[in-house]
Amino acid sequence: MSGQKPIIVKKIKKGHHGHHGGAWKLAYADFVTAMMAFFLLMWLLGTVNVSTLQGIAEYFKNPFRVSLSGGNSTGDATAAVKGGGEDLSRSAGQVKRTNDGSRQMVAHASENDAGRLNALKLKLEQLIEASPQLQPYRNQLRLDFSREGLRVQIIDQANRPMFDLASAQLQPYARQILREITPLINSLPNAITISGHTDAHPYAGGNRGYSNWELSADRANAARREMIADGLQPQKVLRVIGQADSVPLVADNPLDPTNRRISVNVMTREAEQRVRANAGSSVEVGAETLPSAEQLAPERAAAAAAEMPEKPAAPSATRSVAAKPAAEAAAGARAAEVQDPGPGASVSVPPLLPPGLVPAEPTR
Repeated sequence: MSGQKPIIVKKIKKGHHGHHGGAWKLAYADFVTAMMAFFLLMWLLGTVNVSTLQGIAEYFKNPFRVSLSGGNSTGDATAAVKGGGEDLSRSAGQVKRTNDGSRQMVAHASENDAGRLNALKLKLEQLIEASPQLQPYRNQLRLDFSREGLRVQIIDQANRPMFDLASAQLQPYARQILREITPLINSLPNAITISGHTDAHPYAGGNRGYSNWELSADRANAARREMIADGLQPQKVLRVIGQADSVPLVADNPLDPTNRRISVNVMTREAEQRVRANAGSSVEVGAETLPSAEQLAPERAAAAAAEMPEKPAAPSATRSVAAKPAAEAAAGARAAEVQDPGPGASVSVPPLLPPGLVPAEPTR
């Protein structure tokens, strides 16, 4: 027994804290990548315009459209045939100009204009209340909406006029008012109209031909120059109008000092386009398109025909004009001038009278 080696038994305890591998790292990396892609997608959707979003929606409606019909995208409307010129049916980007689309665009533009002008009115009201430079003059500032947009009116008071008497020279506090409100007005892309108004007192400057019309226009132009000096972009001024005392603020008292004012109208896009269209449009009037007297005033022509005595039949074309009486010759010449003015000849149309009125007979 002494010669045998002892038996040694080794018991190994297996622990549970060993290394499990890197599979969890792959899962975590996939999760982080997915979250990054998700937030990137949200950011991209928030920065694209409406037309691109409509193109993305069209793709999910018909993913095979591009492969079947060609083009850069499913909403591609830049050209009907590549290299064939611009597609005039489109309006912007990928949005086609259908009736529904045009109405939606007009409504969307109107909503944007209304929102911008309402925000501007709120900011101006807050500025008037908060600015120590404008608080003394808040009774002379009026904000309201007209058919053309937001109207900012700077009104005279009896003891505080904006201009020197019978002059277009701005007072220092009027310059201060314009200096305060110009940056807010310039922050919008909308065009503006500046109008000058006076009261009904006749101009007493002594210059021949100079009246309240010229004075109101000069005052509106002085306000324009001051606003441009304060940072207004010159191209935003669409019109400068002098209206004298034709549009009084106090209709019952045309001599009231509050009728003297400067109006700065921040126009809507629709009003701006209407003004530009009216200013750029023209109508050609020629001998072929000139309406007759019956077309211009049928009531006047019918009444004149009923009151005029019957005349004998017109003489033949071969009868000499010299043989006619002087009155018939003059009338025949006038009729021939109206009926056949000839190419390039000018035609004078008598002024229109209200229905029921007949032009007086000439003195014989």
